[in-house]
Amino acid sequence: MSTASEERTRGPRQAVAERNVEAILDGAERLLQSRKQASISAVATEAGLSRVTVYSHFRDRRALLEALVERAVRRAVAALESAEPERGAPADALRRMVAASWEHLDRNEEIGRAAAAELSADGMRRSHEAVRGVILMLVQRGQRERDFRADVTAGWLVTCCLALVHAAVEEVRAGELDSDAALGALTVTVVELFVGRGE
Repeated sequence: MSTASEERTRGPRQAVAERNVEAILDGAERLLQSRKQASISAVATEAGLSRVTVYSHFRDRRALLEALVERAVRRAVAALESAEPERGAPADALRRMVAASWEHLDRNEEIGRAAAAELSADGMRRSHEAVRGVILMLVQRGQRERDFRADVTAGWLVTCCLALVHAAVEEVRAGELDSDAALGALTVTVVELFVGRGE
């Protein structure tokens, strides 16, 4: 939330523009969470703004989705970093990171679905590089300290971790596991995957 002094420094127009962008992104996110079509018109109505205002910030739905993905990634990175991955034993840090990020996954999953359907695979992977980077640093530390397996690459472990996260979310959505059980299964599986030893 911006303070009055910050708004004076930036100028009233910029402050209004920033509030509008947040309102637009929040509106689009709510629509996606409820599995409704997040068209520009629908987003404008949900945000309480005009279509002209939405178009003044986002030229089309694709640009809006890209901005949603960028914001979701920033939140995910903040959640991962809040778990202090550099502190303590790598396996303990990994457990903290999985737990810290879990609460953000459901919100971001619908954004991910919509973006995956309309954005390129390369674009989606690039947008997630910051998340991958945080996990990668922990994996590399764990491998250096001989706590994590080194018979496969650090990058492959990161890819497997993210795939398991998405699988856990799908199990919850399908009603196969409740959220707590999915988090427990995910944590056990990821930790065992990372600490396993090859022949």
